Amino acid sequence: MPATLRSLLDRRDLRLRLLTPEDDRSALDTPVSWLHSSDLPDPTPFLQAGQALLTTGTQFGADPEVPSHLADAYVERLRTRGVVALGFGTEVVRAGTPDALVAACRTRGLPLFEVPYETSFIQVAQANADAVARDANARRDWAVAAQRAVSLAAMRPDGLGATIAELSRQLDCWVGLLDVSGRLDRSFPTGGVTAAEQQQLQAESTRLLRGGHRASLPVRTATGRFTLQTLGSGGDLSGVLAIATSGLDQPGREVVTAVIALAGLALQQNRELARARGLLRTGLLTMLSSGDPGVVETTSRQLWGPLPTEPVRVAAFDVAAERVDRVVDLLELWVQDRPGHLFFAVDDALFLCVSADDTGSVDRLVDHHDLHAGLSDSASYADFARARAQAVRALGRSREGRAGIVEFGDLAREGVLAHLAHTEAGPVARAFLAPLVDHDADAGTDLTRTVRTWLEQDCEYDRTASVLGVHRHTVRARIEHAGRLLGRDLGLFATRADVWAAFVALPADRPRSRTRPGAGREARSTPATRLPSGSARVRRT
Repeated sequence: MPATLRSLLDRRDLRLRLLTPEDDRSALDTPVSWLHSSDLPDPTPFLQAGQALLTTGTQFGADPEVPSHLADAYVERLRTRGVVALGFGTEVVRAGTPDALVAACRTRGLPLFEVPYETSFIQVAQANADAVARDANARRDWAVAAQRAVSLAAMRPDGLGATIAELSRQLDCWVGLLDVSGRLDRSFPTGGVTAAEQQQLQAESTRLLRGGHRASLPVRTATGRFTLQTLGSGGDLSGVLAIATSGLDQPGREVVTAVIALAGLALQQNRELARARGLLRTGLLTMLSSGDPGVVETTSRQLWGPLPTEPVRVAAFDVAAERVDRVVDLLELWVQDRPGHLFFAVDDALFLCVSADDTGSVDRLVDHHDLHAGLSDSASYADFARARAQAVRALGRSREGRAGIVEFGDLAREGVLAHLAHTEAGPVARAFLAPLVDHDADAGTDLTRTVRTWLEQDCEYDRTASVLGVHRHTVRARIEHAGRLLGRDLGLFATRADVWAAFVALPADRPRSRTRPGAGREARSTPATRLPSGSARVRRT
């Protein structure tokens, strides 16, 4: 039992008498951390909140009656400081407690008790100190017993849930565990918080988890106060512990610390198990890619639920190594929530298999973690390897731009030649066109631009001449000269396709002629407009 004014009043040997009303029971039951005695007019610099004060009233002068303004100001200072009770010693300076002091304490809600002459201040202070010591010993004993109970709970089959329930019983308050996505995973007692409070706690937990650092956060809701504490080590958080209290004494904090350690260990063990399951998932992904969906379907159904319904689409994600565990934890939760909704595995990338008409989880994952992703066309499980290759190809294109989803269908619509700009064909194309580029640089000609424009104009000399502003015979002569430099017959379709492919492979580094000083009009011509290479559409969620 904590040391309170009520516990002092109940001591018959002290013969204390309460002079203010007992209506405010909470005031009488407020813990008294210490008792001081002072007759200073303003003792507040030497007092702390939660303490009580004993005085004989010397500070009010020798007159029997204490002026009201002095008593009011004195009591106001004590209340502002956080003093929880005032004791007045009689028969030392005055025969009784001054009426003005009693009135001031009643007005400001400060409990006032009278200490008779036969009871020394030391007796009252010693009685309070003994009560404080007994309470501290009792709280230490409670902390030891509570930690033992929590440890035993952690050894039960559902150790994590039992630990949370035991902490709730020991602290006599609601306790909840929020998972790595910020969702309330389990709590005790069930329904101990309102829907609005749960939503607020989930939002604050998500913010803490995204910060990635160990942290504690007090949260005030419309109806109560909570404390949020992250679980796990910095950079590898595994959840948040929520407690429906904002203030714990040292023994209480020790019990919570023990629970945090046990919960973190349990979650880490769960993660190790999840990694073992992840290796199994990778093996199943390999079997799907080799065209053996039957065994994969049987195994998945027993462990996670059925595979997504055909036709399916495969998504490949680029996830940094330090973020893989967090993303996998989130996907495990999604699988538990909706069995048969998706299948995932980590190999050379993170792969997600979903039904063709249910790709929302791909959008959610990209949006939640700001990832690059590639999405295949629809396919059956018999064509899973092809869909996986498509997803990887689309992911490669996604990496070239901002985070988002690139669909393989968009790449296919660009055409084969457009794809050359995103391959390693650039050095070959640059070497192939080098005779034209070098000749333009040395002679101040414009053969490279003429050949490109000629191809853009479907190899029609009149249209090319109009674009370049020269005679069509000039265009013909340049094309024949370019063919001789390349050693190829530009009258053949295959040669024209080869030259065009070289231009497409260099969209961002198109060959240009270097103008010599004093070069003619051809060298001073405005460079041709760059032909768009046709980049794939990046879809953001």
